Amino acid sequence: MKITRVRTAASRGHCMQLWVKVETDAGITGIGECVHGEHEAIALIKALEPRLIGRDPFAIDAIFEELRRGHVFQGGFAGALITALTGIEIALWDLKGKALNAPVYELMGGKFRDRIRLYADCEIEPGMNMDEARRVVGDVVERGFTALKIDLDIFAYGHTGSETEHYIKDPFNMTPNRWEHDRMVRLAEMVVELAGPEVEVACDLHTRFDKHSAIRLARDLEHLNLMWLEEPVPPENVDTMREITAATSTPICAGENLYLRHGFRDLIQKHAVDIIMPDIPKCGGLSECRKIANMAEIYSMPFAPHNVSSPIGTMASAHVCATVPNFLILEWHWTTRDWWSTVVDEGEIIKDGYIEIPDTPGIGLTLNEEVARQHQFPGTTWFE
Repeated sequence: MKITRVRTAASRGHCMQLWVKVETDAGITGIGECVHGEHEAIALIKALEPRLIGRDPFAIDAIFEELRRGHVFQGGFAGALITALTGIEIALWDLKGKALNAPVYELMGGKFRDRIRLYADCEIEPGMNMDEARRVVGDVVERGFTALKIDLDIFAYGHTGSETEHYIKDPFNMTPNRWEHDRMVRLAEMVVELAGPEVEVACDLHTRFDKHSAIRLARDLEHLNLMWLEEPVPPENVDTMREITAATSTPICAGENLYLRHGFRDLIQKHAVDIIMPDIPKCGGLSECRKIANMAEIYSMPFAPHNVSSPIGTMASAHVCATVPNFLILEWHWTTRDWWSTVVDEGEIIKDGYIEIPDTPGIGLTLNEEVARQHQFPGTTWFE
C-alpha cells in the first residue's frame, strides 16, 4: 500500500478546524484534524505532499520524524509546521487502523480505561456580569459534566460590559489592579459554589499575568481547592512558572502552547507545573503525545490534554488518553456550537461528561462532509 494523495479542507469551529485526508492506492483513506495552524498549515501540507506520495503509510513515526528533521530550518521544533505534520500523523493512524481492522488504541498497546472523562470549558465571554456567567455555568452542570473550566482573565484585552463601563484594562500591563483581582476571586468562588461539591472547577489565565500577580491570585484561591489554575504566565520562562508552582497549594497546569516532547522536557524535569496539558492535535500528534505523557509519568505528573477540536480530533485525543496510565481529564470546548453532534456520522459521542472509546477501526469516526462544508472556513478550498 502506498500513499497517493494528501488533501485538506477547513471548517469554522472554536478556531479553524483543519481536516487532513490521506489517500492510498488500496482505496483506504485516513482522516485527521489539527488546530491553530491556520492557512500556514494548509500551505505546508500542500508543500509536503510530494514527499509523502509513494510512501508506506504504516511508517508513521519515521515519516513524521523525517519530515520534521528535513525542515528544521523552517520551524521543525514548533509552530505551524509541527501542527501540519500533526494533522498528517493523525490521518495516518486512522488509515492504519482501518487497514488492519483495529482501533488506534489497540495499535498503541491497548487501553487502561474504556471511557474518557471530560471537562467542559464554559466559554464565559468578556463583558458578562455575574448573573450571565452563573447561567452559563449552570447549563454545563445540568448537562452532567463532573468538571468544568472558566476563564478568569476575561478583561485582559480591555473589554467593557454592563458592570465594567468605568474600567478599561491596559492590554499590555500584566498586573491586574485590585478591582480586577477581587472580581476574579469572586467569580471563582461563585462558580465553585454553583458547581457544588461533586463538580471540579479549573480556572484559566491564558498566560496574561506577571509572577507576583499570579502568586497572589493562586494563594487567594487556595480555599477553593481548584482542579487547577491554568497558564498563569507565558510559557517561555520555565523557572518563573516553577516559582509560582512552589509558592501555592493551588495546582498549576500548563502546556497548550508547547510543541513536541522537547518543548515539555524542562517543564516536566524542573517540576515547573503540577499538571501538563499538551494539545494533541496541535503539538505533535498521537505518538508524540504518548511519549510526553510517559515522560510526565516518570515525575508523577498527571496528563490533562488541552482540546478545542471537533469530534474527530477529540476522539483521536481520547485514544491517546486511553493508553496512558497518568491520564487525568480531557477538555471539551464546543458548548456553544450546535453542530458538534452532526459533523460526524456517528452522532453524539459524549454521555454525561464521558466519551466511550469505540472498538471500530481507526479513530472510529467518519467526518460528515456535507455538514462540515456548511461551516467551511473562508478563503479555503475543500479537499482539492
